[in-house]
Amino acid sequence: MKIYSHEKQKLHHPQSYFSRGQMRQPQEKPERLTELLKAPEALGLEVTTAKDIGIEPILAVHDFGYVDFLKHGYEEWMAVDEDMGEEVQTTIYMPHNNAGLGILAKAAKYQADGSAPIGKHSWTSIYWSAQTALNAADSLLNEETNQNKLQICLTRPAGHHARKSAAGGFCYLNNAAIIAEHLRQKFQKIAIIDTDMHHGQGIQEIFYDRKDVLYTSVHGSPINFYPVVAGHEHEKGEGEGYGYNINFPMPHDTDEAGFFHHVDKAIKTIKLFNPDVIVHVLGFDVYKDDPQAKCHVSTEGFKTLAQKLKALDKPVIVLVEGGYCIEKLNENLQAFLSGFISEEK
Repeated sequence: MKIYSHEKQKLHHPQSYFSRGQMRQPQEKPERLTELLKAPEALGLEVTTAKDIGIEPILAVHDFGYVDFLKHGYEEWMAVDEDMGEEVQTTIYMPHNNAGLGILAKAAKYQADGSAPIGKHSWTSIYWSAQTALNAADSLLNEETNQNKLQICLTRPAGHHARKSAAGGFCYLNNAAIIAEHLRQKFQKIAIIDTDMHHGQGIQEIFYDRKDVLYTSVHGSPINFYPVVAGHEHEKGEGEGYGYNINFPMPHDTDEAGFFHHVDKAIKTIKLFNPDVIVHVLGFDVYKDDPQAKCHVSTEGFKTLAQKLKALDKPVIVLVEGGYCIEKLNENLQAFLSGFISEEK
């Protein structure tokens, strides 16, 4: 097993979070990564500092104008006048404007909701989150034997809500999509299993018309729950991608047995697809006491989840994404890792 992270991911520190008609306290805090990093230390596992793989794999998935906005938007924002806030944040949503007439128009085009503000150091963390994920993918691309079949990426900010040209849901660059596309240089079929509390509508959008990347998602029903506009069972893909996008929405208040009932259905689908590599989007926001939870997974449940993934006997890259019960992130990640390390270090 290899574990990757990068300290610069802590620099992103959102100050605003507008959701469901209220301004709320941001939940995607730098302290999340601090707590996650305690888990491998407690288990005696080394964490590798990610190296820079470059911008090209990012631009293979995301629009150039959007990436340019993420990188330079804060500077443009602060240059307008002294009345601008400390973060790039929009209350105007117009994704089809030409975005050529000022930073406010760009924000209206590229920010999909009120949960993805851009501060002074946000781009640095966003970039290194993607690079952390890419290090795991690059390892598989460069190994002859796939000896590191299990790889864990401690990433923040998360990625699965990020669309080709829009930030939202605490997400900016879609790490799962970026590494799936990167892996296609060598591997024919990639399966993504997403067990975050929320549906990853960004992943779905990016691969909706493709059959080389299977997307399966176990998540809370999106009826009156983020992302609200995607994640239903009838969304199955289109064109040659029809049937390769499979959603397993859970009724709200689902217990742990119900969660694993849906996970087992997703795993059965993955076995049929028989991928070369599996990308797992892991959300600790399915934990029973998480402020975002609509189901009741226990700490021990994360060990079971890891064991189920390991039993597939495929190379697995885990992207640790959601999870906002900060005081339990260390314990929950330790449980998950213990499901992988029963026979290896």
